[in-house]
Amino acid sequence: MPYTISLIPGDGIGPEITQATRRCVDATGVKIKWEVVEAGSDVMDKYGTPLPKEVLESIRKNKVALKGPITTPIGKGFRSVNVAMRKELDLYACVRPCKSYRGVRSRYENIDLVIVRENTEDLYAGIEFEEGKKETETLIAQIESLSGKNINKDSGISIKPISISGTKRIVKYAFDYAVKNKRRKVTAVSKANIMKYTDGLFLSVAKEVSKKYGGKIEYEERLVDNMCMQLVQKPELYDVLVLPNLYGDILSDLCAGLVGGLGMAPGANIGKDTALFEPTHGSAPKYKGKNKVNPTAMI
Repeated sequence: MPYTISLIPGDGIGPEITQATRRCVDATGVKIKWEVVEAGSDVMDKYGTPLPKEVLESIRKNKVALKGPITTPIGKGFRSVNVAMRKELDLYACVRPCKSYRGVRSRYENIDLVIVRENTEDLYAGIEFEEGKKETETLIAQIESLSGKNINKDSGISIKPISISGTKRIVKYAFDYAVKNKRRKVTAVSKANIMKYTDGLFLSVAKEVSKKYGGKIEYEERLVDNMCMQLVQKPELYDVLVLPNLYGDILSDLCAGLVGGLGMAPGANIGKDTALFEPTHGSAPKYKGKNKVNPTAMI
């Protein structure tokens, strides 16, 4: 009996690397029934939305999905389809391995890092207030009243929620992943010295969770700015990194740069009973139809 997997070609270069990936997977001989569903900027005119309900229904039914890249407009337009899918399906763990492969050009060798990124909270939660709106003015006044600090009236506001429950499950996921895959160390990354009530909470919860794995997996902490330098200077010292959402996104690109670029960087978005797999890179619309893009990350 074949496995039924939701297949989302995406937009930009998505359809062509999806086609290449599908050929490779089919060539393994594993029996797969591909259930193709459409999402992204290319289907806006057809469905009136970049994320039709049929896409989420298909993934909820099949539990496993493979997705090509989908365009996220910069600074305007619809919000990220990728972020929306992760939140709607509660795919709380974003797992991005960065590993050296022989024959791939890179300044480094023998890199073997795994980014475990919290996927539903932090500044990617999508709680934003646009500059000049009435509700933004009201919020600024309320914040000033509660905090005693002034905010420029022409500001846009983003809210950064980090919870005990959200942090606990992502750090537990990182440690369980390390145990299962015989990794040696988990490093919690934050900016807790500055953002004491959000990143500070992340770090304190991570420390508590780590105690349950005492002796099995080494645990350490790094500030995100220092972590960037450490990864460039001596990446061999690190193994599994667990981070809040935004830092995880940024550092996974940095780590991809260590192994030859985003064309070599896969990603998995994993929830309690559902998983969505994708390349880490974007849709690169300027390369659409030119047969120039490396499909390895998606394969």
